Amino acid sequence: MSDPTVMQEPPDFSLVLGGPLYQMFRRAHLSGPAQELLWRRVLIIALFAWLPLVALSAFEGHLFGRQNLSFLHDIESHVRLLLALPVLIIAELIVHRRIRPVMRHFVERGLVTPGDTLKFYSAIEAAKRARDSVWMEFGLMLFVLTVGHWIWRHKVALAAASWYAVPEGTGVHLTLAGYWYGFVSIPIFQFLLLRWYLRLVIWFQLLWRVSRLNLRLLPTHPDHAGGIGFLGKSSYAFGPILFAQGTVLAGLIASRIFYHGESLMSFKLSFGGFVGFFVLVILAPLIMFTPLLSRTRRSGLNEYGTLATVYVADFDKKWVRGGAKGEEILGTADIQSLADLGNSYALVREMRLVPFALDDVTRLAVATAAPVLPLLLTIMPLEELLTRLLKTIF
Repeated sequence: MSDPTVMQEPPDFSLVLGGPLYQMFRRAHLSGPAQELLWRRVLIIALFAWLPLVALSAFEGHLFGRQNLSFLHDIESHVRLLLALPVLIIAELIVHRRIRPVMRHFVERGLVTPGDTLKFYSAIEAAKRARDSVWMEFGLMLFVLTVGHWIWRHKVALAAASWYAVPEGTGVHLTLAGYWYGFVSIPIFQFLLLRWYLRLVIWFQLLWRVSRLNLRLLPTHPDHAGGIGFLGKSSYAFGPILFAQGTVLAGLIASRIFYHGESLMSFKLSFGGFVGFFVLVILAPLIMFTPLLSRTRRSGLNEYGTLATVYVADFDKKWVRGGAKGEEILGTADIQSLADLGNSYALVREMRLVPFALDDVTRLAVATAAPVLPLLLTIMPLEELLTRLLKTIF
């Protein structure tokens, strides 16, 4: 990584263009070099996970069965496989397009100093090696098929008659559909979801290494974050992952409401905690830039404070105490310069200590909570809901 010709090229880092699964999709013609063939990939994977369950449930008589939970009534499973799973796949294209330019911004905007260029490119190369690791994805698949399956079977799966399990002695026995669900469908979903969180770890590790560099931040930058406010905006790329998590939660709550007689309001605390936790997962790691932003703000206040003192003293001496006798104050540039200096100092004073703003938090929270909003109709008729909404707006 000491080759100077490499460091002269713009940094190119994609969080998704790599790894064994990506290479497998390329060979199976389910993906192009830049995440093309998206809908083919979504359709094949989702149907592979869901369609055999329809056939096997119909074969065993559990499609409309009289057991506690028939296949067609299992809202949670349909939401997981037909909504959340496709969204996790679609997220790859969104993350690729929105995250790929981020590392370029550090170079193009002059944030990386010449002395730290080698460290910057080394951090990117380390992230690429982690992203492309065969052992990482192999270990994740092994985890899903062992620990993940155990957790699903003993902590998540119903301990009662359903389309995927029937009582047997002190436990339950999986049906044919249950075997496909437990050993194919659920592992596919778990693997794709946990793979995303593994990528988030790689991304945040890369940002951590960048945050240790002596970045050239500007306290008067209009983004109020020293010039790295684009990091907060780049977090929108992970909105689909939060939406998928919210979809799984919505399916779980819907099942409890429609088949267990529970109320949506009984989930308000857990729902609020859920939304807060996952927004925190995305944004909290950006706080590692806080020490650098704090130093930049403190230095800016000192430097611009000194500059303002010198300028205001000269302005006072010239225009207030008569040092500019015979000069016309109308049309002079001194007044505009004083205003510009005040605006610059105000920008430094208003500089945030995190590279994201309140609207970034709000957008991610909305993405997480959106799948649950339709369940409001279970406690309030649509007409009343629309009436209250109109009253709020007008």
